[in-house]
Amino acid sequence: MLPTQPFLIGFGTSWLTDVERQRSFRTHSCPTGTGVYIVQYAIVENERREATSGQRGICAICGSAMVAKCGPRVIHHWAHASRRNCDPWWENETNWHREWKALFPPECREIHHVAPNGEVHRADIRTASGIYVEVQHSSMTDAERQSREEFYQNLVWVIDGRGFRQNFNIYHMLPDPDSELAKDIIWAKATRPMRGDANGMFFRLSTNRDHNPDATKATLKGGWIEGYHTIQNEVEAYYRGHHQYDWVRPRRTWLDAKCPVYIDFGDDLLVQLDIYDESGLLCVRRVAKRKFVHDAMTETRATDIGTRFYPIPKPALPDSV
Repeated sequence: MLPTQPFLIGFGTSWLTDVERQRSFRTHSCPTGTGVYIVQYAIVENERREATSGQRGICAICGSAMVAKCGPRVIHHWAHASRRNCDPWWENETNWHREWKALFPPECREIHHVAPNGEVHRADIRTASGIYVEVQHSSMTDAERQSREEFYQNLVWVIDGRGFRQNFNIYHMLPDPDSELAKDIIWAKATRPMRGDANGMFFRLSTNRDHNPDATKATLKGGWIEGYHTIQNEVEAYYRGHHQYDWVRPRRTWLDAKCPVYIDFGDDLLVQLDIYDESGLLCVRRVAKRKFVHDAMTETRATDIGTRFYPIPKPALPDSV
């Protein structure tokens, strides 16, 4: 029997409490490029607290004095009293950062991690199961990405894709790469200029082994071409969220990442950058944001996020007034 479609649930932010929404979704972004290091939490009377007007605290990493910034045109935040930046990896927060951190319990946000050599950095999110989630809005060099991956190791990236959405096309479905169907198919790379390939064109390994018995998916580069429509029903039956895509002018550091990379285009589905099979075909895998958050809180390895399919309980909604 063919496998059924996976249970994937999308969700927005309507389940957040009014208090959490007021804290995390201000209508104005924090200023960027100011050289001021801003965070959501500081230590006040030996407790992690969010900023409220008039408060003073200390930085959890360097112990320096921090002041609460709670003006009407900025996200409420903490900043060092001096123009100090004790973590060079930290970037100024936007509404997008706060939205993401608000999806996790407060005790998982802005957690500092100490390496065996004494190096300290503050992670955006560290779940109770030991997975680090770094949400990244600005561009990043290869060197910094590699440093963070080596430092945190059990890390997953979430990058803000809204700025390059128009350069990112998602094409036809792909069957589960572990299915028998997928093992016999080699897909032509889908690109914007090649409309046929974007609609789905492939050749079969089994058909072409008649004249090339040693062929594999990694070595076979051509053959009798078939169209997606001929196997559409089978593909849909074996679908697990994989698609072909084309990224014009990609941010290449994310294609080279060793840790999982998910792109947030601003809706309820994330797309994970992936390699489909031994042919080297680049693909994306759609994963519901709610499932991503659930798995990040329950799985112990970042690479296992979104790999198991089962119903997820709906979050409890506040009682209506």
